[in-house]
Amino acid sequence: MLETIITALLPIVVTLMLGYFAGWERSFSQDQASVLNRMVMLYALPLMLFAGILSTSLTAISQNIPLFIWTAIGMIGGLIIVFALSLLVFRSTAQLAALRAIAIAGPAVPFIGTPVLGMLYPNDADIAIATGSLLMNLVQVPLALIFLVGNQEESGAVKKSALAIAGDSLLKAIKQPVVWAPVLAFILLLCGLEMPRSLKGSFTLLGQATGGVALFAVGIVLFSQKVSVSLPVIINVIGKNLLLPGIILAIMLAVGVPSVERGLVAVTLAIPTASIAVIFAVEYKCGTQEMASTLFWSTILSILTMGMFIWMTA
Repeated sequence: MLETIITALLPIVVTLMLGYFAGWERSFSQDQASVLNRMVMLYALPLMLFAGILSTSLTAISQNIPLFIWTAIGMIGGLIIVFALSLLVFRSTAQLAALRAIAIAGPAVPFIGTPVLGMLYPNDADIAIATGSLLMNLVQVPLALIFLVGNQEESGAVKKSALAIAGDSLLKAIKQPVVWAPVLAFILLLCGLEMPRSLKGSFTLLGQATGGVALFAVGIVLFSQKVSVSLPVIINVIGKNLLLPGIILAIMLAVGVPSVERGLVAVTLAIPTASIAVIFAVEYKCGTQEMASTLFWSTILSILTMGMFIWMTA
């Protein structure tokens, strides 16, 4: 078991440290890291998801419907609960509550999920990564934007309604390749089409670079951000790395979810905070240092916490 955990997590440590070293050496800047992330989100990851899903049988996908449901419970239910607690209990603003909600309930599945889930669950990793990406882009991001943009005036001093903001963000999400590529692959699969073996290599050649390039870029970003330790950051990291996956795992154990599915969902939710929280914080000038620090500590400590969940669900 220890060998399995090391095999799954050591590549994350090495690649993150290489990215951090590249930032320290000034070989890459944060702007260049954003370019690398853009390449991953627009090309590498969509190609990998398209080929992975189109190479999966309909039987395997139908067997993974509970995976989608439990992941949705963790990501969407977690988003709503964290937002409500932050707003009502901790008395934060709606903008900061939205950032904390997406930081805790939004795992960096496209980036860290690829090397970890791909090694631990090679037959189901593509579906889990596609599920996490769809839930984040189609549900979490539009919901967060309602509160991030809702109080800001648009050009021409015209304010958009919450419904209009949600509609605009949903439309933008649908246009992203990381969203429509797996959906298109699923539609083609329902039509009886499969990925020919002769073509799969054309899609996966760049797709295989997803995990490494994304983690390298995260390492650069971690060096570039000013990191601090505060009570909100500690609460965010504990909620993201331990509480949310732990609660969902306990519920799945109580209702008798099969072990493989249980482990896949728990490890997926234990993946550290997605960088979208920092991107939104910078763009809307709210909680920037808190989100950057949450991203840093969540990523660094995930080496231990993800290892714990891998061990617990083995």
